[in-house]
Amino acid sequence: MPNHVKYQRGYFMPPEPCFDWAKKEYIEKAPKWVSVDLRDGNQALIIPMSLEQKLEYFKKLVEIGFKEIEIGFPAASETEFELARTLIENDMIPEDVTIQVLTQAREHIIKKTFDALEGCKTPVIIHVYNSTSLAQREQVFKRDKEQIKEIALTGAKLLKELTDEAGHDNYRFEYSPESFTGTEPEYALEVCNAVLDVWQPTPDRKAIINLPATVEMSLPHVFAQQVEYMSKNLKYRDAVELSLHCHNDRGTGVAETELGILAGADRVEGTLFGNGERTGNTDLITVAMNMFAHGVDPQLNFANMPELVELYERVTNMKVEPRRPYAGQLVFAAFSGSHQDAIAKGLKWREEHDPEHWTTPYLPIDPTDVGRHYETDVIRINSQSGKGGIGYILEQNFGYVLPPKMREELSYASKDVSDHTHAELSPEEVNRIFHENYVNHEGRIELMDFHFTHAENNKAFKAFVTVKIDGDEQDVIGNGNGRLDSVCNAMEKLGLKAHIASYSEHAMTGGSDSSAMAYVGVEDPNGKIVWGAGEHHDIITASIKGLISALNRM
Repeated sequence: MPNHVKYQRGYFMPPEPCFDWAKKEYIEKAPKWVSVDLRDGNQALIIPMSLEQKLEYFKKLVEIGFKEIEIGFPAASETEFELARTLIENDMIPEDVTIQVLTQAREHIIKKTFDALEGCKTPVIIHVYNSTSLAQREQVFKRDKEQIKEIALTGAKLLKELTDEAGHDNYRFEYSPESFTGTEPEYALEVCNAVLDVWQPTPDRKAIINLPATVEMSLPHVFAQQVEYMSKNLKYRDAVELSLHCHNDRGTGVAETELGILAGADRVEGTLFGNGERTGNTDLITVAMNMFAHGVDPQLNFANMPELVELYERVTNMKVEPRRPYAGQLVFAAFSGSHQDAIAKGLKWREEHDPEHWTTPYLPIDPTDVGRHYETDVIRINSQSGKGGIGYILEQNFGYVLPPKMREELSYASKDVSDHTHAELSPEEVNRIFHENYVNHEGRIELMDFHFTHAENNKAFKAFVTVKIDGDEQDVIGNGNGRLDSVCNAMEKLGLKAHIASYSEHAMTGGSDSSAMAYVGVEDPNGKIVWGAGEHHDIITASIKGLISALNRM
C-alpha cells in the first residue's frame, strides 16, 4: 500500500457555508496581539530561558507595543512561577499591559495558578484549556463528548468560584478547545457556549474564546470557514473576544491567521519569528508587517529589527533564518543584476516623482522602516550582479557616478572576481576593483606636465604636454576645440591614436577643496571603447588623468 494512503483528512467542515471572509480585500485594522513567547515559545526551546532572560524579553515585548503577554504556566515550572512573582512583587507590569497565564482544567493546577497571581494589581487573563478533538477523545482520554465537555465546565466553574471568592475584579477568563482543528465545529461550539454560560461575560468584562490550530490540518480557507462559523454562532458575541492561536505544521500558519482575522477573529496569539513547538507558532512579526505593507498601522513597532533579532538569538539560542520575511538578513538583498538595476532606478524615480509613497520594484516595504540600510542590506554584489548594482554601490558609498557603459564593463570585472573567489564582494572590494582597473591607471604613459594657451582664433586651445612613454620623456603640442580634445590630439602625434567617445565629470564633495572625478571613454582603431578615470582636486587634471588612464588601458 502506498504510504500516502494511510493519511486521512482529520478536520471537519462547518455544517453551513461560511464565505463572508472571502469577500474582504485586506485586513483593515490590527487585532489584539498576544505574545506567547514566554510560554509556548519558551517550552519549545532546548534550553529554556532563565528568569533574567525572561525579564529582559518581557521588557522588549512591552517596548514593541504588546498589551497582552502570556508569561507562562506557573503550575508547571518553578521558573515560570517565579517570573510571575517577580513581575508582581516588583511592580514591573505597566498599567496598560495585561499578563496572561495558562492552566489546565484541573483543580490543583488552577489553585497553584491563583497562588502565583496573588497581589497582582494589573489586569490578568487566566487561560484554561482542555482538548476536544475526536482523536484525543478516542485515543487519549477515552471519553465521550459529554465527559469531555464536563472537564471544560469543571475548570470554568472553578475559575469563576475562586475569582469571586477573592474579589479579583481584574481577572478575566479565556477558554481554548485545544486541537480545535480536529474537533467537529458543532461540538466545539457546544463546549464553548457551555463555558460562556458559566462565565456570563459582559461587554465590560469580556471572555475570550481561543481557537487553537494546535496542529495545522487543512488548507487555510477551511480554517477560515471554521472560524467564521464560530464567530457567527457563539453566544454573548458582543461580550466575547474571538482569538486565534495557530501553529505552522503545514507552513501556512500566517495564512491561516490572516484569513481567520478576515473571518471574524478579534485577537491573535503567536510568537516573534514563529518560535514554538514542532514547526512553530504563527510569526506575529510577519502578520503585523504584512498589514504594515498594506498601509495599515499594526500597532506594533518593529523599527529596529536587527536589535530584536540579536536579543531573540541571544536569549533563545535559536537562529532567524536569512530568508525569514522582514527580519532575515537577506530578505531585502538583491544580487541579480536586473533586480539591482530596477531597484536603483525605482529609488531614483521615487526621489524625483513621489517621495511620499512606496512603489519600488522588488522591495515590498522600505527597508529603512525595519532598521535596514540600502548601502549594506539591499544591493549586494556577487557573480550574479549587474551594472545597476555596481553603479548604486559606488554612488551610495563613495560618490562615484559612472557612465552606464563603464558601469557595465566594471560589473564584468567585479563578477569575475566574485566568480573566482566564490564570495560576495563588499562595497570596499568593488571600490578597490574600480580603482585598480580604471582610476589614475598607470602604464606605458606617465603624465609629467601640461599647460594651455588659446589658439590663434581664440576659439580653440593649444595644449603643451610633457609625458614619459616607456621612460622616455617627450614634449608634444596639440590643438583642439577644448582642453581635453587638444591633449588627445597631442597624444595622436605620439602614435596614440584615439577618439574621445564619452566624457563626464563631477565633483566628489562640496567646497573649494573638493576632489573631482572624470570618466573618459576613448575609441581605439578597431572601434572598441576603452574606459579610464581620473581623480584629482583640479577638474582639468582629473580629465587628463582620465584620458591617460584610458590610453594606458588601451
